[in-house]
Amino acid sequence: MRPLPSSLHDDVAAQLRIYIFEGQLRPGSFIDEVTLCELWSISRTPLREALKVLTAEGLVRHEPRRGCFVNEVTEQDLDDIFPVIALLEGRCAFDATQRVTPADVQALEALHLRLKEHAQAGRINDYYDTNFAIHEAIIALASNKWLAQTIANLRKILKLARLQQLHAPGRLKQSLKEHLAVFAALKAGDAVGAEEAMRDHLLQQREALRALALAQRRVLTV
Repeated sequence: MRPLPSSLHDDVAAQLRIYIFEGQLRPGSFIDEVTLCELWSISRTPLREALKVLTAEGLVRHEPRRGCFVNEVTEQDLDDIFPVIALLEGRCAFDATQRVTPADVQALEALHLRLKEHAQAGRINDYYDTNFAIHEAIIALASNKWLAQTIANLRKILKLARLQQLHAPGRLKQSLKEHLAVFAALKAGDAVGAEEAMRDHLLQQREALRALALAQRRVLTV
């Protein structure tokens, strides 16, 4: 593990996140402290401090006398999280619309053109990357560090769920339509419209995931 310009426990926390998000530590799995300490040549102290950080983030849960486990995200968790993140990102869209400059609009226009190209070509991974860049740009334009921090923490939980909502039938086309609606309102200076469109965009993601989960359950029962 390469050294970073931070405390050791921050470095360990970052490595644990990588293991979790890449599936080396799967949801529900036990985190073997002894094995990790040997693997990374560290003592238990920085690892336990890192586990406290990830517990606070919701990625890990601690069970007394048993140890730490990677958290599992339930359907109820998703039902609870999506309305919250929709409100937060909606507020970002509202604030961003009030702060946006012509240069910002031009940069967002380029991102949306790229998003459209990826959607038309069916390049889902590239679409995800550009989609993320657009959301990040709008959050940055809102210029509210507390909103940004809270959204980032919730995104970590959603990332833990390994969501693939764009694989739902028709979702790629619909997602593009929703993004263009947010951008149109932002470009027109309609802060309320941008907020509502962004909120709808996030809530539609949840509905797409619900439909996908239902379809998968039907396949398993056939």
